Amino acid sequence: MTGSPDPQKAGTLVLAGTPIGDVSDAPPRLAQELAGADVVAAEDTRRMKRLAQALDVQVGGRVVSYFEGNEAARTPELVDALAGGARVLLVTDAGMPSVSDPGYRLVAAAVERDIRVTAVPGPSAVLTALALSGLPVDRFCFEGFLPRKAGERLSRLKDVADERRTLVYFEAPHRLDDTLAAMVEAFGADRRAAVCRELTKTYEEVKRGPLKDLAAWAADGVRGEITVVVEGAPEKSGDDLTPDELVRRVRVREEAGERRKEAIAAVAAEAGLPKREVFDAVVAAKNAERNTP
Repeated sequence: MTGSPDPQKAGTLVLAGTPIGDVSDAPPRLAQELAGADVVAAEDTRRMKRLAQALDVQVGGRVVSYFEGNEAARTPELVDALAGGARVLLVTDAGMPSVSDPGYRLVAAAVERDIRVTAVPGPSAVLTALALSGLPVDRFCFEGFLPRKAGERLSRLKDVADERRTLVYFEAPHRLDDTLAAMVEAFGADRRAAVCRELTKTYEEVKRGPLKDLAAWAADGVRGEITVVVEGAPEKSGDDLTPDELVRRVRVREEAGERRKEAIAAVAAEAGLPKREVFDAVVAAKNAERNTP
């Protein structure tokens, strides 16, 4: 699968947002695209057909499944259809494709082939939860689902413990109590947060408060689709940062791909400290590791 398609013949990939709860939230264009697409790639074909029925739409094109289990294998087939002139509509179970859902592989492959990609904007649990949380929304980052294993989950949370932007997570209801307990350990008991449950559905609920209170509430079990919004870390002055914390911040940046010199400079700028102070902390930590038997 190489080369670019003839621009006169190439089709279009359409990413369509679907309701996260209330079917009446479906964008009007979704019905048009379902009726007019040559191929509809759906995360769950049965769920997509129920949605089309609720919208009183007759799906006109070929329907294929496109989910995590067959995403890699089916992507070339769909790209070939696009290259041949097909209009391919991608829908997931709820919300926007590619956002913790199938889609990224197909978009990347279509872009590589110079195939047009567009979207039907629709509901998003990320933005809906942010708006309802009561927390700052001017700057935020989406962290998706956390690892299932306790140690990996805690490590991931500690990596963003100093993140100043508001954090958004998806979580399964049966893991919510463990995740909130881990957040208490990583972020502190008093960090503000909001647990948004069953957004736009009949039993929608938003619980707001310190992480310790939310963890206690979730201990008895919570049902439904969950989005967790967590307040960003408070600003720290350079005087509040220990050498170990400076080293940890440098290592996080290095693991993300930055060169050590750049990481040291960035951490120093964030902390309002001379680069030499951060550099000395890194060197001291490296020497301590060498001298440890």
